[in-house]
Amino acid sequence: MDTHYFRHNFGVMVFRDAYLKRNLFRQYVKYETIALYQQGITYLQCQGWNILGIVCDGRRGIFQAFSHFPIQMCHYHQQAIVTRYLTCNPRLEAGVELKQIASSLTTSDKESWCCKLQQWHDKWEHFLKEKTYCLETKRWHYTHKRLRSAYRSLKKNNTDYLFTYLEYPELSIPNTTNSLEGCFSNLDSKLRNHSGLKMSRKIKITDYFLTK
Repeated sequence: MDTHYFRHNFGVMVFRDAYLKRNLFRQYVKYETIALYQQGITYLQCQGWNILGIVCDGRRGIFQAFSHFPIQMCHYHQQAIVTRYLTCNPRLEAGVELKQIASSLTTSDKESWCCKLQQWHDKWEHFLKEKTYCLETKRWHYTHKRLRSAYRSLKKNNTDYLFTYLEYPELSIPNTTNSLEGCFSNLDSKLRNHSGLKMSRKIKITDYFLTK
């Protein structure tokens, strides 16, 4: 499940069956919220769908809200979070190494990947603790805040949510939302071919495309 935005405050929230490659439910939203995702899951259950697991982008609060399901953090989204903090080409050696670890998610098992992340932290622990004094605020702050944030993101998710798909092999849970992202990409392509459309027309095209 994920939300695709047409503009800053308007998008479509879609719930897709990973096995059937079929969109089961959609709703147009101003903002994606946990409550709206819960409404979507409840609607599907009321329609008779059995939810075996959830793959999502890991937005704040979503893991707690759906803790009664096996839930997988999308590897693509996790790597995008790290890239957002470190950029595509990190300048610091520590950043280069951490980005390589994040990039190895899809080809690693939980034990070896967690070991690599811990080894990285042991190596750069003192570097991460470096602080800089700001003359304007007269306060100390961490020198490498973005590096710390990238690490915390990986550390927070690794134990419970990055390798769910390996813990339940019988469910064949995908490790990314790529099936849905591909659907969104195709939708964008269709809409680009009809640039200048009013939003009402875009919604009609989206409705047709997502129900095919």
